[in-house]
Amino acid sequence: MSKHILIVDDSKTVRNLVAFIMKKEGFRVTTAEDGLDGLEKLYGAGQVDLVVSDINMPRMDGLTFIKALREQDAYRDLPIVVLSTEGEEHDIDSAITIGANIYMVKPAQPEKLMRNVKMLLG
Repeated sequence: MSKHILIVDDSKTVRNLVAFIMKKEGFRVTTAEDGLDGLEKLYGAGQVDLVVSDINMPRMDGLTFIKALREQDAYRDLPIVVLSTEGEEHDIDSAITIGANIYMVKPAQPEKLMRNVKMLLG
């Protein structure tokens, strides 16, 4: 069975692009518009193997979303890739400290994103 990726981003263009890249590599994909939608989709999606999340989103931002995941035993070790336009050192440090595994600045090269995803999935 193929690995399942949850993509959380308020930009439909980014969601669709990342979903396209992941599907092309054989992954199953679920998308969400923000952190709240991401939590709802995660709880309803069954097994999710990795999350790709933006930081700046309405309703619930990416940092709050990641923190909410890390506070639950079931998602404590879930691999998380942050894909954000924010590239300042404090943004990166905040996300990694809260629990992101990898931080990438948009626009990310599809090959590099896939390398990171495959590395995290082992």
